[in-house]
Amino acid sequence: MADNRRWWALVVIALAQLMVVLDMTIVNIALPSAQAALHMSDGNRQWVITAYTLAFGGLLLLGGRVADLAGRRNTFMIGLLGFAAASALGGAAANSGMLFGARALQGVFAALLAPSALSLLATTFTDPKDRGKAFGIFGAIIGAGAAVGLLAGGFLTEYLDWRWCLYVNVPIALVAFAGALTLLQPGERHPDAHLDVPGALLGSAGMLSLVYGFSEAESRSWSDGLVLGLLGGGVVLLGAFGFWQTRARVPLLPMSVVKDRQRVGAFLTVLLVTIGMFGTFLFLTYYMQGVLGYSPVKTGVAYLPITVGMVIGSTQIAARLLNKVPPRVLIVPGLLIAAGALALIAQVGVEPAYASHILPGMLMLGLGMGTAMMTSLSLATGSVAPRDAGAASATFNTAQQVGGSIGTALLNTIAATVTARYLTAHAGPGVDARELAAKASVHGFNVATWWAMGALLLGALIAGVVVNAERAPTPQGGRGEQAPKSLEDVAT
Repeated sequence: MADNRRWWALVVIALAQLMVVLDMTIVNIALPSAQAALHMSDGNRQWVITAYTLAFGGLLLLGGRVADLAGRRNTFMIGLLGFAAASALGGAAANSGMLFGARALQGVFAALLAPSALSLLATTFTDPKDRGKAFGIFGAIIGAGAAVGLLAGGFLTEYLDWRWCLYVNVPIALVAFAGALTLLQPGERHPDAHLDVPGALLGSAGMLSLVYGFSEAESRSWSDGLVLGLLGGGVVLLGAFGFWQTRARVPLLPMSVVKDRQRVGAFLTVLLVTIGMFGTFLFLTYYMQGVLGYSPVKTGVAYLPITVGMVIGSTQIAARLLNKVPPRVLIVPGLLIAAGALALIAQVGVEPAYASHILPGMLMLGLGMGTAMMTSLSLATGSVAPRDAGAASATFNTAQQVGGSIGTALLNTIAATVTARYLTAHAGPGVDARELAAKASVHGFNVATWWAMGALLLGALIAGVVVNAERAPTPQGGRGEQAPKSLEDVAT
């Protein structure tokens, strides 16, 4: 019975994680409709995505520590209810500011939910065979959830309204809440847990400064004083955060988590992977709807090959080989295949190129990303003492969300800047304005996609050099602690 409860608990945890991941991309399809309805500028539209990922990434470490203080099931359930309420608020947004605020609030509650979900998974499935299956499913959800969000967003936008891309989270969260209440055991609260408020402020402010600086570069230029000040200030604040973590009584990011070479390699790899992935999803959406004239539903269906590739990469390649080959043998080829996919996608033009470029590119991208992400996930949470599982889980999620924030802001800025320069260089009498606008947009998307490919190649290089484990590690106790064997043993 205990074993059955473990696998049903996985269903609950996976449903919550699917909602969190899905919400990072479901609004991509709805974004053109929301932009028109709420009168957003091209420069500000990316904040619909960035407000969510920035709040999520900036507060994840704090969320992991709150889980240690209040118990993981408690924070998991609070996160579900808060996420549902923020989603309802966003769906009812009357203007862009209200939507941005609701998306940021979603990120706040996701920062409570995600570390609890991943740490519950990591400490529940410790047997290598079961762990491979569980992490294969979880890895597929992380990867394919993004594409599923795009598909769901297409159907909801076309047949209902873009607002339902937010409303849909309410029933999902309530179902997951009921499952958590029934299946998850109350978590133990650590009396010595402490909220590192200075660390949270420094880390969040540093990330906000960096992402805001990247987004402002589009309208102000990279040499503008404010942009340089924001970027420089972000680096200084993050440096101060790192310094403080070595001296805080109970740091948000324990040094034991980042001293492990394999975990550092996994964190850096995920950071770079999501920089490239999030920007690519944004560009493909605008390319298919704005240039090729696809409907929201057709655009969502067009993303299905990524889902297929990610499921195969996670469950049929990485999960089967994880305990048989060195992790970098999976991560590096996976990222190289994904980089090759972006090289193919970056060559599209204004004429239809779905069958020749986008379809094979999506299949390759999904296959490579699914293999690399699932392996990195196992590395990031392996060989972690139960008391540090929340911090390790939060750091993995932070790398993912921060990469998404930076990638969306940076690549959107690059695309917009290149597009504007193309328009200026090619404008003139006798030039068809509509055709020129399409060519300029595609050129901007292509250049930004090449940059995204560069991020994946850098990730492959880092994984190849830093990750040197012979096999993916499994959780172990520390200081006499033993990893829990079943759901009933999950105490924190």
